[in-house]
Amino acid sequence: MGGTFNPVHLGHLRAAEEVAESLQLRQVIFMPSAKPPHKSATGLVSFDHRWRMLELALRGNPLFVLSDLEHQRPGMSYSVETLTLLSSEYGEGEGLYFVLGLDAFLELPTWKSYRELFSLCHFVVVARPGFAPESLDVMLKTQVDDRYSFDSEIQGYVHPNQYVVYYREITLLDISSSNIRNLLAHRSSVRYLLPDEVEHYIRQEGLYR
Repeated sequence: MGGTFNPVHLGHLRAAEEVAESLQLRQVIFMPSAKPPHKSATGLVSFDHRWRMLELALRGNPLFVLSDLEHQRPGMSYSVETLTLLSSEYGEGEGLYFVLGLDAFLELPTWKSYRELFSLCHFVVVARPGFAPESLDVMLKTQVDDRYSFDSEIQGYVHPNQYVVYYREITLLDISSSNIRNLLAHRSSVRYLLPDEVEHYIRQEGLYR
């Protein structure tokens, strides 16, 4: 599960929990982007701050683990390069699932070598408020490969030569990092939007003012 996590919030955590339970995943690797190619650096706090907030948020859940792979690697944080390395590390026998929101999935055609991603891992696309699930079908068949077909038994799109693209309806928590940053900038409450430990760290460090 990648992203800037700027900051991590309860929507991230709940989505990871529900996806892991649905697909009986052994673990969920949270991988903060070091140099995101599609995000403005404006308002993006340092990798160290985002890493520490994730440590606090994930503490106590043995299913959740952290990886600094994108921080170790030089250059921009391209997902195709990250997943190539993960595939090499875990081997072809290990199932890799890339978890992301429907809003982010629809932007894949703007990513570097995005079609290669579908030969590296399964996708788990989670519902997002304001985004129709039909848009996933359209995007796959027009921007990736028209041979994808929906399998109702597994609730996912299958392809003869590529990995499955699962779709999951989850608890729709309409929480966004950008809204949290905006609330913090205006000295408004962010209680119940992110873990208490993360809020305490943000205020302690004077972030997002």
